[in-house]
Amino acid sequence: MPSVRILEIKEEQKNQRIDNFLITYLKGVPKSRIYRSLRKGEVRVNKSRVESHYRLQYKDQVRIPPLRVPTPDQKLTISHQLSSRIHDSLLHEDDKLIVLNKPAGIPVHSGSNIAYGIIEILRYLRPNAPFLELAHRLDRETSGCLMIAKTRDMLLTLQNMQKNGLIHKSYLALVKGHWQRKNQHINLPLSKNILQSGERIVKVDLGGKSASSHFYPKKYYNKATLVEIALETGRTHQIRVHSSYLGNPIAGDQKYGDPIFNKELKILGLHRLFLHARQVVFNFPRKKKPIEIVAPTPTELDNVLKLWHDET
Repeated sequence: MPSVRILEIKEEQKNQRIDNFLITYLKGVPKSRIYRSLRKGEVRVNKSRVESHYRLQYKDQVRIPPLRVPTPDQKLTISHQLSSRIHDSLLHEDDKLIVLNKPAGIPVHSGSNIAYGIIEILRYLRPNAPFLELAHRLDRETSGCLMIAKTRDMLLTLQNMQKNGLIHKSYLALVKGHWQRKNQHINLPLSKNILQSGERIVKVDLGGKSASSHFYPKKYYNKATLVEIALETGRTHQIRVHSSYLGNPIAGDQKYGDPIFNKELKILGLHRLFLHARQVVFNFPRKKKPIEIVAPTPTELDNVLKLWHDET
């Protein structure tokens, strides 16, 4: 059995949330088990209980309980086909940052019923990489630009830039119906709810967190509109919920969409959510030239648009 460990937080580790630190340090331990350890007080900082949102300080003494981490022979192997698919999705890489064109259908990280996601695949492909962490997230069924930090400094920089609106993200979506409002700024607060089935759902709620989206119609089709969306905030399912609330749900959305509309698109070959993180643009401090990365629209989405009739 593993034993209790006491870790001292280093300078480069400070300001992390304790839950995120443990998830990274205890790779392979289910998140539910980590959060239970925090609630029960098995994890302590400077001999005291802490909440999951506690931010670590330099030289904090962290008690790590004896949680079993999978041994090497318990770890899943990633197929050559999947490894190649992720490798071929690389859009940008330097010594501090990776940007992938994430394929739809692959989650960004593992979960209670998911063995591995993009970040686990990347760590598998690069076993000697000292640091690889998601800088943000995309829904499982969303494709497009996904940023992964290769150093802790880069992770903190990207997180701070996102918090201050210095990273501009734009998405493409095909929505039901004729978008009547032209260019529109949607500011509708959102809150998360958990259904009895355990499924997470997000709703517009005046008491929720602020959520701001800008919608720009790009092309009108018979019964549908291709829109570009720029985000000011990055709430869970934000684009999907805002679109649905306005009466223009996204094609292929099984949770917030229109079943009849989805069925029509399925006949044309759409078997996924029509939402694609098309572009990220940002400028690092003291850099003159901004970084602009565009993820090509997946073939399966382009094919649907070719088959869909333009509005006459």
